[in-house]
Amino acid sequence: MRITFLLNNAYGIGGTIRSVANLSGGLAARGHRVRVTSLYRHRDTTSFAFDPRVPIETLIDQRPGSRDLALPEASAPSELLPHWRDGVSLLSDRRMADHLASLDADVVISTRPTLSHYLGSFGAGRPYLRVGQEHSTLGTRKRAARDLQLAAVPLLDAFAPVSAADADAYRAALPAVAERIVRIPNSSIPPAVAPSTGDSRVIVAAGRLVDQKRYDRLLDAFARLTDEFPDWRLRIYGRGPLRGELRARIEKLGLWDRARLMGAVSPIETEWAKGSIAAVTSWWESFGLTIVEAMACGVPVVSTDCPTGPAEIITPGRDGLLVPEDGGPEAIARGLRTLMADDALRRRMGEAALETAGRYTPDVVAQRYEELFARLRPEAARAGLGGRLRGLLGRRGPRPRAGALSTTPEPGRGPAAHAVARRDGGLVVHVAPAARGDLVLRLRGAARRTEVRVPLDREGRAVVARDAHDLAEGRWDAFLAATGLGRPRRIAARLVEQAALVTARPTVGAGGVSAWIPYTTKDGNLTLRVWRRPAHAEVESVEVTEEATTVTVTPLPATTEVRGAVARPGEGEPLALPVERGGDGRPRVVLRHELASRLAAADSWLLQLTVPEGPPVPLARLAGDTADRRRTGAHPTVSRDGVDLRLAFTFDNELTLVTTPSGTNA
Repeated sequence: MRITFLLNNAYGIGGTIRSVANLSGGLAARGHRVRVTSLYRHRDTTSFAFDPRVPIETLIDQRPGSRDLALPEASAPSELLPHWRDGVSLLSDRRMADHLASLDADVVISTRPTLSHYLGSFGAGRPYLRVGQEHSTLGTRKRAARDLQLAAVPLLDAFAPVSAADADAYRAALPAVAERIVRIPNSSIPPAVAPSTGDSRVIVAAGRLVDQKRYDRLLDAFARLTDEFPDWRLRIYGRGPLRGELRARIEKLGLWDRARLMGAVSPIETEWAKGSIAAVTSWWESFGLTIVEAMACGVPVVSTDCPTGPAEIITPGRDGLLVPEDGGPEAIARGLRTLMADDALRRRMGEAALETAGRYTPDVVAQRYEELFARLRPEAARAGLGGRLRGLLGRRGPRPRAGALSTTPEPGRGPAAHAVARRDGGLVVHVAPAARGDLVLRLRGAARRTEVRVPLDREGRAVVARDAHDLAEGRWDAFLAATGLGRPRRIAARLVEQAALVTARPTVGAGGVSAWIPYTTKDGNLTLRVWRRPAHAEVESVEVTEEATTVTVTPLPATTEVRGAVARPGEGEPLALPVERGGDGRPRVVLRHELASRLAAADSWLLQLTVPEGPPVPLARLAGDTADRRRTGAHPTVSRDGVDLRLAFTFDNELTLVTTPSGTNA
């Protein structure tokens, strides 16, 4: 079949776009010809990876310099929806009307109320099926949007909410067309990463930083558990308007060293696999795609029991837990405590979660849509609808195996790799397309070219063993030196699995202290960050009180003798800091806030231990899976004597004290 999806902006980020990316790929894998029409485009690349077989067409280009932005129709109100200002205009009317009139399709699927109106109105009388999707819920839409959606549904051949409860709500509101309304859930691509082991002591949440997700309640709940479970951490992935408020709440609750705002990460599957528990604390969900994504990585879910969504996915006590939505932070804390306290239960639920996620693969959900199309047009199914119903005959594309290396290269790009950090500290890099030759690791910024070559096996895989390669400190960029193809080419990072590093500690050997962390650069390439030092002071915790900031460290090697500590400016004399011993015997560097006026002499002070022999040892966080802690390792600001004091990490994950005049700290 020829199937076209209508998206408002395929280049944004959100559950609707991710859902369409998943389903369109599933339909393409079953033999259908699938396309995506994006009404708008504001950037060059999509945030989510669409199947290479699914082309994307844009109707209105909103990128800087586009001629579309200067057209008078772009600022004129819509004639079809004159009272609606969000995302429609006279230009969108005309572009969409022309597009739907010329579209060669068997099925067109809209994904928001305005697009459903366009499809129902401009697509009337066309030979294709008109199907609408609901990616929100009827009960949570604002009145104007609810009225818009209810007016659109009767214009369509079928309408598909993603939850049974929401489908019932639409049938009750629109009894005259109730038979057109059918629940079809969202889909989640089976991850190509190894499932969680359940031993990371990490709680993971993911989604837009908006009020719907109620991350404030999650932080409040986690704060109730920190004394009872001091070794657990919370990670929240996503971006959105509430980042500043959530950062302030983390500081207010004293969680700056326990809870981290990780920013948006795509693909997210590598991050789910780092967790032992997934937390969903929304007051509403249309479906709960993050629940399925977490389960597909073997992570049990603790979720609020929203009116729609989670209860249709989670079987309480088997693959997760549901807590009352109106129970507040205490109910969430009880659910988290149940799994945090029981390793065996957590692992058992994680195994069951993998089975549950199998019900929501793109292949399974695509079949549901095929059944809907066949029911709406049985004569088309019998005739093969122009010979394009291969999907209805059961053709299936390949499905990735959980934990298998993903080797599909992105279209139009050079070599890509799926990299996996091993528990022994080594690295496995699987390059696609497979080629004969070498994986080349090249030290960035070296005065003379410094590189290591590791042969690729016949499957395009190279194993970089820690005991076989003594890499110098720095960033080692990955290249493919393929036989007969000239100079090495930079390798893009398709997936980088770091789950084995979450609980990893720096390695101590004859050559000193070292750590390896593979990561994706801002340009999407694969790089290995290497630290190698004769001695190291691992930052374990940071405590901030009214009087002082105290940093507890573990010296490595363990035999390192600590004489004292200093705060060292870029220029000038260092300032001596006292070192105490905690109850566990670890050194505690104490920075008294009464020194603020003396610290104002410089804007950045590197914190170091002094040792009997050798250079001072920087305080740093090299343990774990984070190659760059500058954005996620935030600490509170203390104001004293007109000076703001704040701890921050450098580009090398070293701990510094940043000083600024009060009131200027961001």
